[in-house]
Amino acid sequence: MAGAGLDATIVTKVNSDLKAKAGKLAYWTAGLSRIASRVEQFEAKVNGDVYQCGFALASRVRNYGGDLEIAHGASLLSDEFEVVLFEGSNPLRYAWYMLGVGTKRVQSMTGVHTLRASRVEFSGDAHIQIDGEYAGRLPACFETVPNALTLLTPKAYQ
Repeated sequence: MAGAGLDATIVTKVNSDLKAKAGKLAYWTAGLSRIASRVEQFEAKVNGDVYQCGFALASRVRNYGGDLEIAHGASLLSDEFEVVLFEGSNPLRYAWYMLGVGTKRVQSMTGVHTLRASRVEFSGDAHIQIDGEYAGRLPACFETVPNALTLLTPKAYQ
């Protein structure tokens, strides 16, 4: 799971002492500190199309931050990412998007695009995070490599 834009910016604001003591609360605190800040825009190139967004998620897992589901159709068994792109620079719009995440309706919201792709490219002036840890600045490219890793899963999962 990789996120670019707003969520990665939030990761840069996480207080490491609070994270050690309170875990996820440190991320929520950092996120709330951005509620009045304009969300920087960048480009996401998916399946040859270019989108302007303030937050993008490329994931093969459904859970985001442990408890939230943004990429509902993501699966480790798929050779593609579920890519969820969020438009807009107004921070209040992202508060609305979070309400959609909480009610599991985010993918049907105006300004949210859900795509499937084996490759996604991000460019512009934004941060990137991988599984909740800061990974640097754009540009970045993520690509799935079919059969590069063997996963042992219970029969019920298959």
